[in-house]
Amino acid sequence: MRYMATYDLMETLRNTNQWLGATALSMASYPIFSMTPNPAFQWLSAWGEVTERTFARMVTKPDWGIRTFTCVDGRDHLVSIDTIVEKPFGNLIQFAVPGRKPMKRRVLLVAPMSGHYATLLRSTVKSLLVNCEVFITDWHNARDIPVSEGKFDVEDYTLYLAEFMRAMGPDTHVIAVCQPAPLALAAAALLAEEEPEAQPRSLTLIGGPIDPDATPTEVTDFGRRVTMGQLEQTMIQRVGFKYPGVGRMVYPGLLQLASFISMNSEKHSMAFSDQITRVAKGKDGDYDQHNRFYDEYLAVMDMTAEFYLSTVERIFKGLEIANNEFTVAGRAVDIGKISNVAVMTVEGGKDDISAPGQCIAALDLCTGLPDALKASHLEPDAGHYGIFAGKSWRNNIRPLVLNFIDANSGDAVKQVKAKKPANKSAAA
Repeated sequence: MRYMATYDLMETLRNTNQWLGATALSMASYPIFSMTPNPAFQWLSAWGEVTERTFARMVTKPDWGIRTFTCVDGRDHLVSIDTIVEKPFGNLIQFAVPGRKPMKRRVLLVAPMSGHYATLLRSTVKSLLVNCEVFITDWHNARDIPVSEGKFDVEDYTLYLAEFMRAMGPDTHVIAVCQPAPLALAAAALLAEEEPEAQPRSLTLIGGPIDPDATPTEVTDFGRRVTMGQLEQTMIQRVGFKYPGVGRMVYPGLLQLASFISMNSEKHSMAFSDQITRVAKGKDGDYDQHNRFYDEYLAVMDMTAEFYLSTVERIFKGLEIANNEFTVAGRAVDIGKISNVAVMTVEGGKDDISAPGQCIAALDLCTGLPDALKASHLEPDAGHYGIFAGKSWRNNIRPLVLNFIDANSGDAVKQVKAKKPANKSAAA
């Protein structure tokens, strides 16, 4: 119970600010004030509207917002989000398009569990849905998972990925974005040794910390500076009485959000100040650039304490994936066992979270994989977000990933010529 009061205090502050915003909006919008228009009331109303929306969306999971899809027949088809595998800490879901001819490419998109919901990859899903059958890992907010469901750490995460890959079958192409890249690599290695017939056809790793020490960043430096004891004392709290996961040890989403914002506090302050001005002038909209970005950015979820701490301790500090020393349930996972799963890495030249060099390290770990089944791509002008969303993803990276998938579909892997050189700049 030691940290439960702190968790509830944060929720109280959030709730209070939401109430203050709603109160200011309601008061400044009172009809009688319209008799003598005053810019002060317009500003107060705008401040209240922005404040209420800001603090309300911190505890609300965003909607996928993918309801229809226009197919080659020129008609709009409804998109249904179906649960394929249901688990306590996360589900495997599919974006099904009834009435559309099944696509040959079956893609499993592995979303990060790093503070935001899987909906952060909404634009990635939309871009792949055009010509792929898209599945994604939909991780649950730890505050909503009862303590009776047990723990969830990096080993459990890896086992979940292996189970999802089994459920989808061997014709699957996995795309892991950011944080799950090393664990997706470990899951593929686990299947290579235990259940080769369940391995995916290809594995694309986008901006993941396979070897965090390859190119140090502020994130890796932080992981080196602090001790595990310091992290546990300052970051971990117990879920309060408001949620089903009461008593569960977590790294709270609100605390994570505070860390995110502090990294670029001036930029965020200016963004909200400008938005208040736009609202006061009537130039805002529910789907303007500010709201589209912050509706997603501010929606955060709690991570289980054991997942956060084991990620820092084993992936960043211990370098267990980088040194090929990762274990699951006491059993060593040898990445060198991957021998027929094509592996591609994607990095952004301006990525300040997983800098160039961290992700491509995966190719050196795949000692049992022919060079012909390895590929890498560096997008010079892309930052961390740009390598899986935005213009760089749409125009440059997505076509390369799809080509890589096609080159390693069906019997293509078996037909690869051993003499074919590895492509270090684009998809094979």
